[in-house]
Amino acid sequence: MRGSGSLLVDNIGELVTNASGDGTGGPLGIHRDAALLVEDGQVAWVGPARGAPAADRRIDAGGAAVIPGFVDSHAHLVFAGDRAAEFAARMAGQPYTGGGIRTTVGATRAAPDSELRATVRRLRDEALRQGTTTIEIKSGYGLTVADEARSLRIAAEFSEDTTFLGAHVVPAEYADRPDDYVGMVCGPMLAAAAPYARWIDVFCERGAFDVDHARAILACGQAAGLGVRVHANQLGPGPGVQLGVELGAASVDHCTHLSDADVDALAATGTGDGAASTVATLLPGAEFSTRSPYPDARRLLDAGVTVALATDCNPGSSYTSSMPFCIALAVREMRMTPAEAVWAATAGGARALRRDDVGVLRPGARADLIVLDAPTHLHLAYRPGVPLIRQVLHNGVPQ
Repeated sequence: MRGSGSLLVDNIGELVTNASGDGTGGPLGIHRDAALLVEDGQVAWVGPARGAPAADRRIDAGGAAVIPGFVDSHAHLVFAGDRAAEFAARMAGQPYTGGGIRTTVGATRAAPDSELRATVRRLRDEALRQGTTTIEIKSGYGLTVADEARSLRIAAEFSEDTTFLGAHVVPAEYADRPDDYVGMVCGPMLAAAAPYARWIDVFCERGAFDVDHARAILACGQAAGLGVRVHANQLGPGPGVQLGVELGAASVDHCTHLSDADVDALAATGTGDGAASTVATLLPGAEFSTRSPYPDARRLLDAGVTVALATDCNPGSSYTSSMPFCIALAVREMRMTPAEAVWAATAGGARALRRDDVGVLRPGARADLIVLDAPTHLHLAYRPGVPLIRQVLHNGVPQ
């Protein structure tokens, strides 16, 4: 739903636009003492408050900061069940191996559509309250033809960016026949899932899918018209990042254990404006929840790699929907500046989804924005854990 008539958001102390090409405010495109006009769900005008046009309605930001809505480009929201006991075991010293995915698969298969839909709605709404206006949603907890198709059908009710992750792990019934499972993923499962998906993803990792299986699955997805994403290099060094670059993936996600060759390969995908780069999407909530080493964002940024931040919201290894929390972790644990983290959580996420209509506040973009209960974007990292999201507009509509 889009708002009717025009809406002026004015008395903005600091407006982060991410439109750095306009000659103002560095990479965040910051405007001071600014205003923003919304018409038909889109940004129609941005400029100084003193020159703001008339509008049908007005929101007074009260001198606070306004930033683009967060773009969460990696989330697993279609599931059933709870893995709190697994989290407690990790906090007591048990290492994370990814094996708990099969626990969620069993619960998800047994759940009715209504339960899965309610979980997605709850988590989507929870994220929206925290400023996330665009969220990618993966399948991956069904791992049968019917369950993957229904997972994506439900996901598509809540997001334009849905991802087929039938290659999350090999399910128990195929444990001794991984080649047969890959054949099913590439055949009937892909055929059933593709109508509801924009992307295909593979967990290319020890204990999941090796590089040959991952390449075959992703190539089949490309042939079916899906864009490529890859879970890569989370649990240890591996071929996932290189495979993603080879196939022109929009994003390789996790990137915890990278070689110099991995970093160089990602940097070499740059196109100047970064629009078609393979983005390194970092998921610090997973490291927080698994007590694993954090990715070295500074190393990637200094090499010229485009970096995004996302939540990896899932019931096992990162049960958070909070992008502000991930921003604070990225600044504290991954050596990002506050400005870099905010950009990565907005424009970076949009790049990871190959979208130019979100993650930015400029004329023609979708009017997704956050009014912070703070004078500057710095407070998202400066005041971790504090509810700083005063108001959210999605498609120009106050939420």
